[in-house]
Amino acid sequence: MTTNSAKELIETGGATLGIELGSTRIKLCLVGENPVDVLAVGSFEWENQLIDGLWTYSIESIWQGLAGAFADLQANVEKTYGIHLVTLRALGITAMMHGYLAFDEHDEILVPFRTWRNTNTGKAAAQLTELFGINIPLRWSVAHLQQVVLEKSEHVSKVRFITTLAGYVHWKLTGEKVLGIGDASGMFPIDSSKKDFDEQAIQKFDSLNESAPLHASIGELMPKVLVAGKNAGALSAQGAALLDPLGHLQAGAPLCPPEGDAGSGMVATNAVAPTTGNISAGTSIFAMVVLERPLTKLHHELDVVTTPAGDPVAMVHCNNGASELAAWVKMFIRFSEITGQKLGADETYRLLFEEALNNGAADAGGLLAYNYLAGEPITGTVEGRPLFVRTPDSEFTLANAIRAQIYAMFGTLSLGMDALRDESVVLTRMSAHGGIFRTPGVAQSFLAAALDAPVTVASSASEGGAWGAALLAHFSVSGEAELSTYLENVVFNDAEIFTVEPRDADVSGYSKFLDRYRKGLVIEATAVEAL
Repeated sequence: MTTNSAKELIETGGATLGIELGSTRIKLCLVGENPVDVLAVGSFEWENQLIDGLWTYSIESIWQGLAGAFADLQANVEKTYGIHLVTLRALGITAMMHGYLAFDEHDEILVPFRTWRNTNTGKAAAQLTELFGINIPLRWSVAHLQQVVLEKSEHVSKVRFITTLAGYVHWKLTGEKVLGIGDASGMFPIDSSKKDFDEQAIQKFDSLNESAPLHASIGELMPKVLVAGKNAGALSAQGAALLDPLGHLQAGAPLCPPEGDAGSGMVATNAVAPTTGNISAGTSIFAMVVLERPLTKLHHELDVVTTPAGDPVAMVHCNNGASELAAWVKMFIRFSEITGQKLGADETYRLLFEEALNNGAADAGGLLAYNYLAGEPITGTVEGRPLFVRTPDSEFTLANAIRAQIYAMFGTLSLGMDALRDESVVLTRMSAHGGIFRTPGVAQSFLAAALDAPVTVASSASEGGAWGAALLAHFSVSGEAELSTYLENVVFNDAEIFTVEPRDADVSGYSKFLDRYRKGLVIEATAVEAL
């Protein structure tokens, strides 16, 4: 698409915007009439806070971050096209799933936002897992609600509405208390046949808490569930002012149902059809496989969630992803600064990744790393202690150290994927997306070794969930009936993709690393107690 045609499209309100609220960055992605064409991006870095033992983001930081990211987008549009972004064809929101945002009758938040990263809901999650007969992870919204009920928290009687981060932002932009079914499936169990919250589970929850001071049935406290393609309201004047305090953006753009990062990741990797799967790597890392049939039994390593269209998905979610690796990379960026050879983040990642691929031992030279900044439910770790461990005879080189850190990102994921193998789940294609895949072929090769399966990365993978949100918004106004057909025929029909097959040496080496990883979990547990 030429610059002039893109400018005309933006001026006439033909561009579609996707907004992603990730763990460390809020990102905006503006796409053209052909949604493969990325016209401009904007971003804003932010960070969660540990307050009173709970991970949170303040409400003020949410809107400061969104306004900052939109201002960055506007600056890039003005620099590239010489115009302001004024109107949109459609808009989509995606954000970190799960967590707990609770509001009173005056729409005031009752307690600070509790994110997916918190692991204080163990008692509630265990109780609900037994009650429902399906795995309810610590991070699910219903686990957070049940935990405050069990703790007899003072605010419980005041709760009138609970939602997720994407649901909250969407509500404030449109006035609509709705949620995409994929994000909703991380709040409460879904009945995929009815594309709504499971009525039997609602009745069980209400019966369990009939003496609790909850104002209403949990079904009345949660958002309305919508599948992909449904209209979910329009950008209000108040919402436009929240995004763009300078006042250039006008109201009126239709919004698609707000989705979680898992749903937008599935869309961004064309992994919404049965037997397809994707892996999203960011602050957390998770794998999704769309199921052909229900699971045969309960697996504590697996959530059952849905695609944005409402089809069941097995999810392996790990609380810890790329943050520890990023901390290592920052050290090398700083080293480059003090040598007078300052390198940018992308170049530093590239150099370190290529060193790990080209000169690292297949098993990382006997080195061992844990990227646990937070607790990790799959391995039963309640708190995080990042560790780097070696024996006197291990091969302590730069290449092996970085390879061990990348392997560590996939360690807990590998343990969770064992449950899918136990279920004989069919997987015909695994795609990946996230910033770590910007260096071609490196993290992708190591992931292929960890899965012992081919891994595909599209050229758009680094745009991540913001692009996925833009696709969902574009789909909602496209006139297409089926999300999977839209992705296959409109978006990915001639997409540039890169597939890496697992190398035997790396598969064998990663297997040795994973064996050390399993045995070394006792070190991690001891570190939590001792440090």
